[in-house]
Amino acid sequence: MNPKVKTARLSILSNTLLIIMKVVVGILSGSVSIISEAIHSSMDLVAALIAFFSVRVSDTPPDSKHPYGHGKIENISGVIEAILIFAAAALIITEAIKKLLGAEIELENLWAGSLVMVISAVVNILVSRRLYKVARETKSVALEADALHLKTDVYTSIGVAVGLVLILITGIKWLDPVVAILVALFIIKESYELLRRAFWPLLDSAWTEDEKNSLEEKLNEMGVNYHDLRTRVAGNYRFIDIHVEVPQNESVGDAHKYCDMIEDELMATYENLSVTIHIEPR
Repeated sequence: MNPKVKTARLSILSNTLLIIMKVVVGILSGSVSIISEAIHSSMDLVAALIAFFSVRVSDTPPDSKHPYGHGKIENISGVIEAILIFAAAALIITEAIKKLLGAEIELENLWAGSLVMVISAVVNILVSRRLYKVARETKSVALEADALHLKTDVYTSIGVAVGLVLILITGIKWLDPVVAILVALFIIKESYELLRRAFWPLLDSAWTEDEKNSLEEKLNEMGVNYHDLRTRVAGNYRFIDIHVEVPQNESVGDAHKYCDMIEDELMATYENLSVTIHIEPR
């Protein structure tokens, strides 16, 4: 099985179990911060489902309608996931403000809520590490986005757990909706970062400066005379468009062999790479 698909399934399973736990304890305790975490995990589940389907589509071969492949579906899924997180944060803030402005806040079973938050944090640490590992290995934007969701869930779960313990110690119940608002603000920050990373490649953004510098060093090591180097990213696929200079009296066959050598070297260095070379006489 494709490692990206297998890892995306793991995220779906873990999020489903955590949502059930948080909803049950949230209802029993009456804590808006726990309910906010359940909403956050629900968005994580939706994100995991989007990531699951996007990684399946992104690895399908190019076809007549999509001759450059389907890599950008991962970026599109990242944008959708970021928007969903924004929506979840807005819902959390709305409910928390209602609690602050509403009637007496009734809270029960806060120790159980704290325990669930700790369990949630531990589970998400383990799953997010796995997601990040596979995302780095496969250059998957969708899995990276899903890992970011779980990473934010780790921080917010710990924040909620600390807030519940403080309520137990101090008896100050309005800390619950305040913690929920702080959780939502953190979620907004992280979703903005995700949106920025996922959206710009849709505009055919170039490789990062470090990646371009590494590519230029590789070309120089190979002794390639070139100009008009262009790069772009689409999901986990990378593209290079380059003008290469060859001796003016070189045959077409020899020039073609030289270009094949350049392509083979670059494709051995960078995964999921497509190279387009324009030959010019030197």
